[in-house]
Amino acid sequence: MSNELEIASMRESAETVVGILKSLANTDRLLILCHLSQQELNVSQIEEITRINQPTLSQQLMMLRKSDVVSTRRDGKQIYYSIKDERLISVLNHLYELYCPQPVV
Repeated sequence: MSNELEIASMRESAETVVGILKSLANTDRLLILCHLSQQELNVSQIEEITRINQPTLSQQLMMLRKSDVVSTRRDGKQIYYSIKDERLISVLNHLYELYCPQPVV
């Protein structure tokens, strides 16, 4: 019985990880998430930093909301985005360390 519970738990975890990996498997979404891993940003800030123009930005933000990896907060007319799960921030930071060029000191 214990083994069945473990397998069910692993399957549930695997489904969660697959959803997160799908969110990362797009250049625009990955760029957005990398910047959100540093700080909460509003839509205008995301557009300026990433240089992803509307309507592509809106589409990618909608995909991130649907996949439940980002939170939104409204302040007046502005919508702010942040990453929901600290573990995703760890994944993004590790990917940055592995794949992004480090400045030569």
